[in-house]
Formats: sequence, C-alpha cells, structure tokens
Amino acid sequence: MIFMNYKPELEMKDGNKIPVLGLGTWQLTGENCRDIVKKALELDYRHIDTAEVYGNQSEIGKGIKNFERSKIFLTSKVWMNHLHYDDVINACNRILKELNTGYLDLYLIHWPDPEVPLEETFGALEELVDDGKTKSVGVSNFSINLLKEALEVAEIPITVNQVEFHPYLYRNDLLEFCNKNRIVLTAYSPLGRRVLFQDETIREIADKYRKTPAQICLRWGLQKGAVVIPKSGSEKHLKENFAILDWNISQGDMKRIDLLDRGESVLIL
Repeated sequence: MIFMNYKPELEMKDGNKIPVLGLGTWQLTGENCRDIVKKALELDYRHIDTAEVYGNQSEIGKGIKNFERSKIFLTSKVWMNHLHYDDVINACNRILKELNTGYLDLYLIHWPDPEVPLEETFGALEELVDDGKTKSVGVSNFSINLLKEALEVAEIPITVNQVEFHPYLYRNDLLEFCNKNRIVLTAYSPLGRRVLFQDETIREIADKYRKTPAQICLRWGLQKGAVVIPKSGSEKHLKENFAILDWNISQGDMKRIDLLDRGESVLIL
C-alpha cells in the first residue's frame, strides 16, 4: 500500500506554514556552520533551526545573508534560564541581532523551568508576536502534562512542540496529543544520532527501497506527520537528507519500523 500523508509544508495552528524538512544546527559552529547553512539554502532547504544556547547564531546570520529572507523559515529558542518576562524579550532581541534579521518565523521555549510560571513566559511571547519580532511561538521538550498546562494559560496559539523523536523513541502518545490539539511535532535527532544506522531492520528496509538508513528514518518521520530537522555536516549528507520527499514507505514497513520503539533517548546529556 502506497500512501502520502505529508506536504512539503504544514499549516500550523495560527495559519502560518512550516516546511516539513529543515536543517538542524546543534553542534555546528564557526565557518563550517556558516558554509553548511549557505549550501543548504543553495540546495533549496528553506527551514533553518537554531537556538541561543547553540552559540552559532552569528554564523547562521552570515550564512543566510545573501538569500531572500521571506523564503527562509528561521527557528530559534529561548534557553530555560531566560523564561521570565523581560528575559524572554531581551533574549529575542539578542537573537535577532546575532542572526541579523528583523524577525523569527518561530520562537520556542527550549526547555521548561518549573520555577517560572508558564503564564509569564507566554505573556512575553505574545508581546513578541504583537511586535512582529516572531511570527509564531511554541515549545520544545514538553510532555503531555506540560502541554496541557501551557494550553490552559497561553492566549496565543502554541504551534509546535520540538522533541527527540525517532524509531527508537517513537512517543506515539505525545504525537497523538499534538495532532489532537493541532500542534506540529518537530523531530530533533530524527536519525537517532546515527545509532539507528546499524539497526538490522532499518538496514534491510533501506536495501529494499534502495535508500540509505538516514533516508528511511527521515521518511518514517515525515509519514508520521512530523517535521524533521536533521543536522548535516557535509554537502553529501545535505543532498541525501533532502531526497526524501518524492517516495513512500509502505504501510507494512512503517509498522515494522514502529516496532523498533525502545522508549529510549539516544542523547548524551
């Protein structure tokens, strides 16, 4: 059975659209970061993901400099020790200065801080939307319970929840909750930090479709309805990751991949 349940971009709760494939930039730094961002945009990537804690926003600003800003979807995140009202505003202003841009497309709470009321943080995010400094807002690393709390207090749409999501950490309950509440799930570490490349089932399915293990993992994420933001350190991998939009994994093989779920993070925190 061949099916398509994705589009090159998804409409978010606030009516704005997010490209389903992006470039993650965690651990990309210096000239390499600048050059990878530039090459990605030359290859028609439109979605670049960063965060204030990554320490690479100035390099990303240089990488996007000569491209039409309106065609780039730019995501950044405020760190967990900057979630008080004024700190959220000031962090966003610093981010915009580093990126050398007038606005973000998406501004996320990177990690929750139980010491700071969500209502206070979302009040600041609402001000940033009203001021045109970000088009959309959302969260990252939020559980179902935290999302419920956020939905109760936020007076603006929560458009995205960015979380670790890959075949070894399927998180189907969280995905279903996000879908029910029109929150886009964005998958970071969608390749399982390459641990999945050695999985026998992934390798077998990759051989069957004449694709790479990375392409199988990313395609699985897309067909689950997620946005995927793999990090790439070379032009070869940028091209490989981009080539996932015009083919499908069968329903049977999708179920085989679903069964790989271990409920385990592959991140070394």
